[in-house]
Amino acid sequence: MASRLRVGVMFGGRSGEHEVSLASAFGVMANLDAERFEVVPIGLAKNGRWLVGGDAWPALRAEARLALGPGEEEARLPRGTIEAPAPLAKRGDGLVETSPAAALASLDVVFPVLHGPYGEDGTVQGLLELASIAYVGPGVTASALAMDKVQTKRVLESAGIAQSPWREVRRVDWERDPASVRAALEPLGWPLFVKPANLGSSVGISKAHGEHDLGAALDLAARFDRRMIVEAAVPEAREIEVAVLGNDEPRASIPGEIVPGGEFYSYESKYVEDSSELLIPAPLSSELAAEAQRLALAAYRALDLAGLSRVDFLLTRGTDHLWLNEVNTIPGFTPISMYPKLWAATGLPYRELLSALIELAMERHRDKARSVTSI
Repeated sequence: MASRLRVGVMFGGRSGEHEVSLASAFGVMANLDAERFEVVPIGLAKNGRWLVGGDAWPALRAEARLALGPGEEEARLPRGTIEAPAPLAKRGDGLVETSPAAALASLDVVFPVLHGPYGEDGTVQGLLELASIAYVGPGVTASALAMDKVQTKRVLESAGIAQSPWREVRRVDWERDPASVRAALEPLGWPLFVKPANLGSSVGISKAHGEHDLGAALDLAARFDRRMIVEAAVPEAREIEVAVLGNDEPRASIPGEIVPGGEFYSYESKYVEDSSELLIPAPLSSELAAEAQRLALAAYRALDLAGLSRVDFLLTRGTDHLWLNEVNTIPGFTPISMYPKLWAATGLPYRELLSALIELAMERHRDKARSVTSI
């Protein structure tokens, strides 16, 4: 047991996906192979505090008022400890409130289970690069690109990957001259999907059916980001997802399909109503399934991703035309989330998937160490 890798699992964060991160982190921490890894829970509170120790997850869950799901028990979580050389505060619950440097000092690798800004967008990845610590998932540039829906669209366009027509809208322009923004969006037709440029888990997304509800959709997205993206809806769309795993030689899972409980796969249908259906494998021809895998790998390489990502497509019903919708570099990671379920169906169970991701992180870190940093 002395040779176990110390894995810092980071969760929470300052984004609108804080609660989703807590749910994902529970699955990761409860299922990491205890014979190979010693888990050090690292909670990032919404106000930026760093909490370390075995009670970090319950503390943030209590703050977020997040209920445990069926069969979940906090007692299943590992209760790793960390010696913080410079604690900011000692709490009565046994937790240490500390600095990032102290929290990371004794770790071998970090698993950042952080969705959205300040976690999935390159910020935490940059911190870990500066600290020279291996971490799960893509690097700084790739994380920042994939988090930004506008920049992702531009890179994938240059790679020749088909996407539905779209426009960028800046919050300042919408507030200053709404008439011009409406005119610029008119060629896209109706309905439209309106999204914050930098967010995930369908937070802040809505579907505008016409002029009457476009304003409310833009106002909602503008609450979460200074830039929005507006996309033409794909008619009679099916939602197809492919999980990708690997560094320089990535591989793609079998495709799955989301059948939303509502008009689209909203935050409520994902996490509140539990009304959507996951079809694994997706009911596709072998040729179309292979094309979805090919396009997922092409997007993965175009964005220079590493470790993992989930690539989402829209398929026009009754056709073989796939439109790439989004790329998620830290997808939902509960045992019943689409990414781990796709790999389980492809032959890689959840616990083995977690181990593979840590191995990929260590491999990537060793490869980076080969590059000289001075002349």
